[in-house]
Amino acid sequence: QVQLVESGGGLVQPGGSLRLSCAASGSAVELYAMGWYRQAPGKQRELVARRTTGGFIQYADSVKGRFTISRDYAKRTVALQMNSLKPEDTAVYYCNGESRRIGGMDYWGKGTLVTVSS
Repeated sequence: QVQLVESGGGLVQPGGSLRLSCAASGSAVELYAMGWYRQAPGKQRELVARRTTGGFIQYADSVKGRFTISRDYAKRTVALQMNSLKPEDTAVYYCNGESRRIGGMDYWGKGTLVTVSS
């Protein structure tokens, strides 16, 4: 119904920056919220940042002040600007979209790998 595709991952040195992007395609279903989750090696998936249509924003404590989430509602995209990257930020980052259409739905991208290492 809705497909999410991430881009922008890669290898970056500690202290560097990356910008992740996610584009929704397929159904024109409204996404109440879009956000980013990540899963580091050997750990569970966790919320990184989330932004609702109404403008409510959530950040993980570990990234607050370093990461910034933004949405382009017309283009149905969401981006994550990541600054001052640390080795512990290394993870697969997944784009997420939430629909409040009847029944409710969560959509996920395939993920993009971010590696922070020197």
